[in-house]
Amino acid sequence: MPYYRQVGEIPHKRHTAFRKPDGGLYAEELMGVEGFSADSALLYHRGLPTAIVDAVAIEDERGPISPNHPLKPRAFKTQNLEFGDADAVTDRRRLFGNADVTIGFVHATRPSPLYRNAAGDELFYVQGGSATVETIYGALEVGDGDYLVIPTSCTYRVLPHDEVKLLTIEARGHIGPPKRYLSAKGQFLEHSPYCERDIRGPSEPMLAEGTDVEVLVRHRAGLTRYTYATHPFDVVGWDGCLYPWVFNIDDFEPITGRVHQPPPVHQTFEGPNFVVCSFCPRKVDYHPESIPVPYNHANVDSDELMFYVRGNYEARKGSGIEVGSLSLHPSGFTHGPQPGAAEASIGAEFFDETAVMVDTFAPLDLGEAADASEDPGYAWTWSGRGPGA
Repeated sequence: MPYYRQVGEIPHKRHTAFRKPDGGLYAEELMGVEGFSADSALLYHRGLPTAIVDAVAIEDERGPISPNHPLKPRAFKTQNLEFGDADAVTDRRRLFGNADVTIGFVHATRPSPLYRNAAGDELFYVQGGSATVETIYGALEVGDGDYLVIPTSCTYRVLPHDEVKLLTIEARGHIGPPKRYLSAKGQFLEHSPYCERDIRGPSEPMLAEGTDVEVLVRHRAGLTRYTYATHPFDVVGWDGCLYPWVFNIDDFEPITGRVHQPPPVHQTFEGPNFVVCSFCPRKVDYHPESIPVPYNHANVDSDELMFYVRGNYEARKGSGIEVGSLSLHPSGFTHGPQPGAAEASIGAEFFDETAVMVDTFAPLDLGEAADASEDPGYAWTWSGRGPGA
């Protein structure tokens, strides 16, 4: 995280005796990234964060992924995926993945188990509904339009309020604001489209009682279920720059110009070999002859995945794209507005559209949820003709 936060009780100096009311020591835990040479947080536990009484290997049931072959643009409808009574951790369905990132979707209606992803950071986008996300750092409330960044090895669980729809992005590494938005000391710069005032973090400790508490842990070899002697939600205080945080897409300030602006102006986060962008309602290009929708473009190093979450996406009119749809435009395919969209957009002053885009620098393979939700006619919508027509 780009700035320091302090929550709950902590001692005056690091790594000094901090005692409980009964005279015993609170247990320090330093959580740090990049070999303790980057952001960290220092947490104070009532019990020992090391005290496990069991560890069991758990089968990982995500299913296989397959290449986008033959290579073609594709569209998918998350609204067609069925979940039943699902939780936000074990019932995620994998849409896409590669060695850097796994992208899934879940419509959760029941509490998740306690979970920790030790392979990388996670980013949630809330497409609808709301939930309480309890973490070792404290609880966070999330709702429609919220992004939630959960750092590596943060134990948490998701408690839906009736229901919550989540796009889930799991990195093999760390997710944060683009470095070009930050000063050398981590402050958001003036040209950044969001800043510290837009960010929500935990405000008070999350304390729970319990013994022999199970926590599901994802790591580089698979899944393990630990049983802890005491409940991991026992942190009485912490401080530092590493913690879960929330940013709402409506607080992103779009960057506009006289002519169409390139996709990097929409960038919101960066991860290992991928970026996340936010396309928000905005005043569009104001040159008298500007074409506000995107020009045809070949993103030669990236796959572009777009998740349409509100409004009407002007460039995709007539393609079958709806709220809840995703489009995948792979490297090697030149893509652009649907037929007639460029002409129709001339003279427009405002676009009422909201979308989340993930650009990856390695090809995205297709998971079982992509196979279950694909719109097979999307690739032919620019020509109006399918194979053999």
